[in-house]
Amino acid sequence: MSTIQPLGDLTLEVGEVLPRLEVAYDTWGEFTGDNAVLVLHALTGDSIVAGPDGWWNQVVGPGLGVDTDRFFVVAANILGGCKGTTGPASEAPDGRVWGNRFPAVTVRDQVAAEAMLADHLGIESWHAVIGGSAGGMRAVEWAVTHPERVQRLFLLASSAYASAEQIAWTTTQADIIRAAGPDEGLGLARRIAHTTYRSEAELAERFGREVQPDGRFAVQSYLQHHGDKLHKRFDAWSYITLGDAMNSHDVGRGRGGLAAALGRVTARTVVAAIDSDRLYPPYQQQELADLIPTAEPLAVVTSPHGHDGFLIEHEQVGALAHDLLAT
Repeated sequence: MSTIQPLGDLTLEVGEVLPRLEVAYDTWGEFTGDNAVLVLHALTGDSIVAGPDGWWNQVVGPGLGVDTDRFFVVAANILGGCKGTTGPASEAPDGRVWGNRFPAVTVRDQVAAEAMLADHLGIESWHAVIGGSAGGMRAVEWAVTHPERVQRLFLLASSAYASAEQIAWTTTQADIIRAAGPDEGLGLARRIAHTTYRSEAELAERFGREVQPDGRFAVQSYLQHHGDKLHKRFDAWSYITLGDAMNSHDVGRGRGGLAAALGRVTARTVVAAIDSDRLYPPYQQQELADLIPTAEPLAVVTSPHGHDGFLIEHEQVGALAHDLLAT
């Protein structure tokens, strides 16, 4: 069971104070003072990264790419989420659920909350910070905001900023939730999102134009299934809040531009792209690898699965993590 840690008030980028911040987190391994690894989850993930129910349990664990026999792994639920950390589903100071009244948060606010947790845990410097997709946004923000606290950096299927197309997808999903209501709207939004998570070639090979006995296209049924799954486990207003935070992502904002911001990174860095990713296309990872002065040449993960390859291609991802952490 996750630990829920009260951390006090957090002043957000918008200037509003978020009172009584709580962060849910889980850990694996033993802390020796210099072996802490922060693993950051994607949009609808949580802090359960390892173990039987872990979303990356073939990458993080004993003897795996992120070896919990060697490293003290920390995973925290994201600020604005709904898996234990303060977010729209939490109780506001007036005793009511925040809901759509929850203040706007940014990726920088989310990293500030994680830094408060690190301070509480006595972690002055991370041996590595690892993140894929939205988790990669926070990982690169960690390395830009706190370069002295990040020794190694693994950025996977992510970017230095949200592109116009990514903002377009995210805001359209938020509009659907608002128009259709949180129950039906979240499922519809997830169906749109899940299409962008997979590749066109995979959908064509798996489903083609197959029609089921009930008259639905097979791909339609597949997307409805994923929409229904998310609706049962996630909060619609958290989905909007986190999407808005992702849209805020731009490490160059207020820092003299992208090159100047990424030039702050001192961590040994591996950037990996998924070759079939149409949501976070490889040019965005190439940009990170080119502008981070301590980055190795771009690594490419081969996958037919599109963006979700960062969750599926365990062997390739685990090998990259192992090599980064081992040296």
